[in-house]
Amino acid sequence: MMEKVIYIAIMNVLLFSVGATAQTGRIVEQGNDKYATGDYKGAEGDYQKALTKDPKNDRAQFNLGNAYYKQDSIARSRKVMEATAKTVTDKKQKADAYYNIGNTYMKEQKWKDAADAYKQALRNNPQDADAKYNLSYALQKLKQEQQQQQQDKDNKDQKKDKDKKDEKDKKDNKDDKQDKKDQQNKDQQKEDDQKKEDKKDGGDKGDDKKDKEDQKNGKDNKNDKGEDKKQKQPQAMPSKISKQQADQLLNALQQEEKKLQDKLKQGKAVPVKVEKDW
Repeated sequence: MMEKVIYIAIMNVLLFSVGATAQTGRIVEQGNDKYATGDYKGAEGDYQKALTKDPKNDRAQFNLGNAYYKQDSIARSRKVMEATAKTVTDKKQKADAYYNIGNTYMKEQKWKDAADAYKQALRNNPQDADAKYNLSYALQKLKQEQQQQQQDKDNKDQKKDKDKKDEKDKKDNKDDKQDKKDQQNKDQQKEDDQKKEDKKDGGDKGDDKKDKEDQKNGKDNKNDKGEDKKQKQPQAMPSKISKQQADQLLNALQQEEKKLQDKLKQGKAVPVKVEKDW
């Protein structure tokens, strides 16, 4: 497609026939001959010479713009073509000037400017098939460019969002690790404090337990009056006699008691020790 555009630019050399002196005309023709053989630099010199003699010679001006274009002097070519588009009155000549302006923008891949120039060409010559083709091509390239720009912007935005998310995730992970570490330190400190407390309570509880046991043992060894049961309370002897034997023993004790009373009355009894020693 670009080859066709270049071909159009090469072939679109219009030699205007405007009122000029015969001498200026001959110089322009000399330039045209050189242009046809590919001597664009020589053609450029002839067209400039003609314009020196006749600055309003639109034919020499238009062809000079083409000579610049062939030498890839795009900016100079466009400047000359823009001047020609303003000075010529013939619509077809004006359309051709805008068409070549469009070609200079196409070569620089300035698709929107090229499309605008081709639209101007078609306003002055709606039947220009080459202008229609180049306009379609420029609009297609402009659409692709805009899509690419939008895609680049989306990719840039996505990358920016991803970078932000990655940074946030990195920060969150760092915070989580720090929180986890802080919590572990707190748990460890709490555990250490609890061990110290348990150790302290264990010693106190051991002493308390011993005191309580001692108190309990002391209480158990005392009666209601606070006396030591172990010291004062007689030890009970296990009983293994029958009821009959007990009755006999009771009768015997009663008999002995009676005898003792009788002796006391007679003054013969000796006092008996009633406490038992352990």
